[in-house]
Amino acid sequence: MKLIPLFVLFGMFAVSGWAEEKTIYSLELVKNAESGDAKAQFDLGACYFKGDGVTQDYKEAVKWYTKSAEQGNAEAQFCLGICYEGNGVTPDWSKAVKWFTKSAEQGNADAQVGLAGCYEYGNGVAKDQKEMAKWLTKSAEQGNAVAQVRLARCYERGSGVAKDEKEAVKWYTKAAEQGDALAQRNLGVCYYEGKGVTKDCEEAVKWYTKAAEQGDQMAKMALEKLAKQGFAPAKKTCEQSPEHYSPELVKKAEAGDAVAQYDLGVRYYNGQSVTKDEKEAGKWLTKSAEQGNADAQFWLGNIYQSGKGVTQDYKEAVKWLTKSAEQGDAQAQLMLGMTYYHGIGPAKDKKEAAKWYTKSAEQGGAQAQFNLGLCYYKGEGVTKDYKEAVKWYTKAAEQGYPEAKMALEKLAKQGFAPAKKELEQLKSK
Repeated sequence: MKLIPLFVLFGMFAVSGWAEEKTIYSLELVKNAESGDAKAQFDLGACYFKGDGVTQDYKEAVKWYTKSAEQGNAEAQFCLGICYEGNGVTPDWSKAVKWFTKSAEQGNADAQVGLAGCYEYGNGVAKDQKEMAKWLTKSAEQGNAVAQVRLARCYERGSGVAKDEKEAVKWYTKAAEQGDALAQRNLGVCYYEGKGVTKDCEEAVKWYTKAAEQGDQMAKMALEKLAKQGFAPAKKTCEQSPEHYSPELVKKAEAGDAVAQYDLGVRYYNGQSVTKDEKEAGKWLTKSAEQGNADAQFWLGNIYQSGKGVTQDYKEAVKWLTKSAEQGDAQAQLMLGMTYYHGIGPAKDKKEAAKWYTKSAEQGGAQAQFNLGLCYYKGEGVTKDYKEAVKWYTKAAEQGYPEAKMALEKLAKQGFAPAKKELEQLKSK
């Protein structure tokens, strides 16, 4: 599975070369591109990248994107930046930064988010939280929901900007109103906890509900928590939810609805609104997983490891975790990495472990980031590299992962300057 940058996973394919809109490959398009038409060159690059009407060829894609980008086409510059992140070509972060910058300076909102990510993680450029916030702001002000969510988190944490919970609520609201599920859930948290806004459980339920309707499991759990506390609006919402245990949910599951089968399986496993029954959970999770539901595949992999509801079978566990991980599930990627690291089922394979830790870590998983840092620190599955170890330890520590902070402190005591510098920056936040 090819490496996909974090910001792309948030749904950034907003420009025509990367969107669902198809560019039609034709001899006329080739002729126009060869005659120097920048738009045609961009469109031809997109055809080669996606394999639309022509054999997929990443080198040809980069060739035509480059010709268009050199003429100043902002969309081509943005797409070229994504290519150099390692999508179709060997990663070259300095080139990614170069093209993101050119596109961002022309006002391309997606490129501005891409450039912000480079400054956030120190990819191809020195890490700079202020520059990150600057470019996120430019993109957010253009209405980019991904940028708005990330900018809200900056204000929530005080990363690159002064901590300001009211400002965080402002940007979460803008993204939530565009339908971003993460923003909706986080906005619900703000209203529930009274962070940056007057505490209002009804408003929290409103936003949790919107996120839950898009499949956000954490929002569903938040609603159920409020319902158990006796908050009537949350209880009503849960009862009206199609995932609420009811004859209708069972009917949908029996009719072959994979989402309903997954929800029913989880309810049986946890004893939510139904008598706990691990075997019944295993039955419904299997049905859903066999239809390709990544969440069900993750759960099924876990229960095969534990032997709860099914006969313990480590090979089956690896099989289902792999299916989920290959669909991009960060938790499954983490679990699969741990499975290979410790040799639970398959033989120990530190290289395979590091591969899956990396995929999960790049999606923001704190434990995966710490585990990957440890791999670089020990040289397990990857070449020993203290700088890379510090990079990943820092990402995990920024999310409050205590072991990561302890690991940085250990390196700092050993006299490793980058670790000491990161610790000082963490303390100043």
